[in-house]
Amino acid sequence: MTYCVGMRLNRGLIFMSDTRTNAGVDNISTFRKMFTFEKEGERCITLMTAGNLATTQALMSILEERTKAPDERAPSILEVPSMFQVARLVGDTLREVIMRNADVGQRADATFNATVIVGGQINGGEPRLFMVYPEGNFIEASVDTPFIQIGETKYGRPILVRAYDPDMSWEQAVKLLLVSFDSTIKANLSVGLPLDLQTYETDILSTGLRRRIGADDAYFKTISEGWGHALKSAFDSLPDIDLG
Repeated sequence: MTYCVGMRLNRGLIFMSDTRTNAGVDNISTFRKMFTFEKEGERCITLMTAGNLATTQALMSILEERTKAPDERAPSILEVPSMFQVARLVGDTLREVIMRNADVGQRADATFNATVIVGGQINGGEPRLFMVYPEGNFIEASVDTPFIQIGETKYGRPILVRAYDPDMSWEQAVKLLLVSFDSTIKANLSVGLPLDLQTYETDILSTGLRRRIGADDAYFKTISEGWGHALKSAFDSLPDIDLG
């Protein structure tokens, strides 16, 4: 399992993903799940993946290969003209990878399923954020649905719903995401540190802040401990029920 979040803010986009993969409690590994395709001044596109590791690695290998080999650029994520076309390209490629590996006789394609968050901006368009499904179709984040989660989403969602503000600063957004991830990590062993963080500022057309947050990160420790204390304090301040 994994946990990834892409969020729209008035100032741009922010992305965070964990790095844990597991095939049982005795087979836990760390793999990067956040990938960026960039032509500085022309486009900046970030993908985050969740699901079958072989499927997501094959997807990223194909997308990356098409950006490097001139004879294989049909099409390339660095050449398509809009973020909508990027999402469609990722969806088509993901569907092809899943179908290629599926056992047609057993219809075991669910075993190879994956979902992808796609976000970024291409010169001439606005920043856009999508979630791509295994079937290749996709939905887009909006003012009414400003963030997208994939993987183990349920534990971290309540804090995002309650505290999100489109006008928040990068610092506030990072704090919000870290609380969401901390809640998820504490509730599910299949999500774990380190975390990858990336920001994208509207119209910059190049990667913003990039950071890996490990178990020894002092700020993450402060957030984790402080959030626990704050929840306990808020709980204690609520009135007790009258059972008399």
